[in-house]
Amino acid sequence: MANVEEKSLRLSFDDNDILLLVCGQHNVNLAKIEKTLNVSIDSFGNELRIKGVSEQTKLAGDVVQRFFKQLSSDPDPKSAAGGPLIDDILRLVEYGHDLSKPVTSAQIFASTWRKKIFARTQGQSEYFNLMRESEVVFGLGPAGTGKTYMAVAMAVDYLKSKKVEKLILSRPAVEAGERLGFLPGDMKEKVDPYLRPLYDALYDMMPADKVERMLGNGEIEIAPLAFMRGRTLSNAFVIIDEAQNTTSVQMKMVLTRLGQDSRMVITGDLSQVDLPSNQLSGLADATARLRDIEGVGIYRLTGQDVVRHPVVARILKAYDTEQS
Repeated sequence: MANVEEKSLRLSFDDNDILLLVCGQHNVNLAKIEKTLNVSIDSFGNELRIKGVSEQTKLAGDVVQRFFKQLSSDPDPKSAAGGPLIDDILRLVEYGHDLSKPVTSAQIFASTWRKKIFARTQGQSEYFNLMRESEVVFGLGPAGTGKTYMAVAMAVDYLKSKKVEKLILSRPAVEAGERLGFLPGDMKEKVDPYLRPLYDALYDMMPADKVERMLGNGEIEIAPLAFMRGRTLSNAFVIIDEAQNTTSVQMKMVLTRLGQDSRMVITGDLSQVDLPSNQLSGLADATARLRDIEGVGIYRLTGQDVVRHPVVARILKAYDTEQS
């Protein structure tokens, strides 16, 4: 059996406060790096010493330095260190991402009433930029990439800064073969379960009483896609979620609702279409037709942008490998 070359790496840091955040309480962050990359890490004063197989040791050093650099540039490093940032960096390693590339700018964010929403991956940063630059944006990608959450964050930012007068959030009421007629209750009770993810995002970014007040006075409207027919949506930020379940006719209808001083973001995952197998997704049709249209931006988030539990990224990677 061939000998495996081991390597020892010593890293020194000039800010002990940031280094403590890198290590985490009871060295929890170092433990994550050790487990993921199969190395050992010891701390001595302002130094970390990493031991392991040569390639893994280098990767662990790159992770630590990337983590230190991002915390150093963050306006609130303590909160960032206590969040999922180390998981995000380790996920990039799993996908073979070059950690020497520039750190995602901490200035790319949406400002909501409850908090500021920062891009956590390079893809999310580019998606945020595209939403600021284009009147109509298609955000595509698998579950967990934040495509809908970030769109709502941008919409709330626009409403808070008075760039628009209202938010309109909509999605088609077609899910995994179910039909509204078979659900109990009145129309609101039938459609609310389909719109719940949009409500959840709003309540995460705004005080509950403000959400309820704006829903009551029409500044925020959440409705099934069918309710958009025949309207002109002016001075509004419009989000169409789960758009892979629109038909081509529905997509054309909603895209042509856009009025003056409005923006629209259409999100969806083309790997989870619930339409009948013989029916073309309106999202697939639109992104093919409109890819070269001025004012229309299309961005595809990937498994590298998954910001849910780290296992979600690994699950998506397994499915992608099987289908390729």
